[in-house]
Amino acid sequence: MDSGGDSRGDGGVDVGAADYVHEVKALVDEVSQTQRAAVGKAAGLIVGSLLDGGVIQAFGSGHSEAIAMEIAGRAGGLVPANRLALRDVVLYGDAPVDVLRGAPSELERDPKIARRIYELAPVRPQDVFILISSSGVNGSVVELASIVKDEGHHLIALTSVQHSTEMTSRHPSGRKLLDLADVVLDNGAPYGDAIMPLPDGGVFGAVSTITSALLAQMVVAEVVRGLIEAGRTPPVYRSVNTIGGDEHNRALEDRYAGRIRRGA
Repeated sequence: MDSGGDSRGDGGVDVGAADYVHEVKALVDEVSQTQRAAVGKAAGLIVGSLLDGGVIQAFGSGHSEAIAMEIAGRAGGLVPANRLALRDVVLYGDAPVDVLRGAPSELERDPKIARRIYELAPVRPQDVFILISSSGVNGSVVELASIVKDEGHHLIALTSVQHSTEMTSRHPSGRKLLDLADVVLDNGAPYGDAIMPLPDGGVFGAVSTITSALLAQMVVAEVVRGLIEAGRTPPVYRSVNTIGGDEHNRALEDRYAGRIRRGA
């Protein structure tokens, strides 16, 4: 079988790589069109924060942490950005490493960890938060969102509206991430994330990481545009695997000493 072409399962369902790419392309086109206004609003909040001396605080758990990595600490991305994570309670706090040895899903469902994550982060009032969760219902992210709003920060949520709407919140308040956000970026992923049908009625082929990364980079592009229009040189990372990349990046990071961290 040609792995790059179409194939059909026993039930006559198209399941090959080309079929998946076809579906992803359609979703990427949809998200890039429908989320333009929200991307612009999110970028406006970030530009305002950066011009006021703030930084971006990005959090995601599970696969959503990959999107926080798109926002904080990568080549072509904005320097004034932190990646927050569940493991911060061990890396930067005094929690025993044993708290990380259970099932990751158990920790991300625990709202009690959120306060400690916030306390350990180098946060200032002008910082803007981007919280990423496709389901948007787990205790840690909803509690962190609640803390962020209580502390007066602007909050951008990157989530799947469809999935979140069809789920029951796992937070004691009954609220979801999208209920607390100033701006909601909808990654367009369906309930359950996967989009390709299996002959037995199941599905495979997740999409939320692809569309969420797209939205994250769209926001970065609009922030860069906004900073240029404001007469500022965008503080953007160069690849460390290019000549002069390390020196360029260190010079920019020095401007944000004590404001950003580049841990594990």
